[in-house]
Amino acid sequence: EQGLQLLELGGSVEEDYIRIARCFEATRQRCCRLEQDGHRAREQLARVEAERAALEVKLKHARNQVEVEMKKRHRAEAELEKQERKLQLVLELLMREPWGKEALSREQCSVLSALAGRRLGAALAPVRRSSAVDESCQSLLSHSDISYDRTEDDV
Repeated sequence: EQGLQLLELGGSVEEDYIRIARCFEATRQRCCRLEQDGHRAREQLARVEAERAALEVKLKHARNQVEVEMKKRHRAEAELEKQERKLQLVLELLMREPWGKEALSREQCSVLSALAGRRLGAALAPVRRSSAVDESCQSLLSHSDISYDRTEDDV
């Protein structure tokens, strides 16, 4: 009887060993798949990091370009105001002096008079801005919103 029990026990142990071996093989295969997935994820991360670095360089260049263009615009607006003031002074001088009115025809005088009126109104108005750019307080993005530092990029 003990021999039969040992044979029966031996048969179940063999089946247990087979089950354990199958579990080990399934675990090994799962580990291989996970290792491959990890390798693919690291490659994808490297690609994304390279793309992010390239985009940061582009952003830096764009910010610098915006700053340069804003400076050019302010200089151009200042020059425009200066030239408008000169033109206004010349027009006023022509309209006041009798020799200026004599040298001009009646039609030229009326045109200059109208032009002087418009320029005077423009000169008295606050700083004139190009209508191509919306700089109202309701604008979603103004030049004051542009940050040139990288403190927000650390998130």
